[in-house]
Amino acid sequence: MPELKWLKSSFSEASGNNCVEVASTEDGIALRESESPAEVLATHPDVLGALLRGVKAGALGLPPK
Repeated sequence: MPELKWLKSSFSEASGNNCVEVASTEDGIALRESESPAEVLATHPDVLGALLRGVKAGALGLPPK
């Protein structure tokens, strides 16, 4: 597998150790926590999009953004 290009939010702390990082893969999207970079979650862009829309809409019991 080629080296992934990890991106993190501009809202991350200056030290960069308190954020979620995302990378594009051949099959979809990879996510990891900057404090545990060896643990990677893989998903499809449609699934991640649905999760983000649900969070923004408050569908997960979180306040809407």
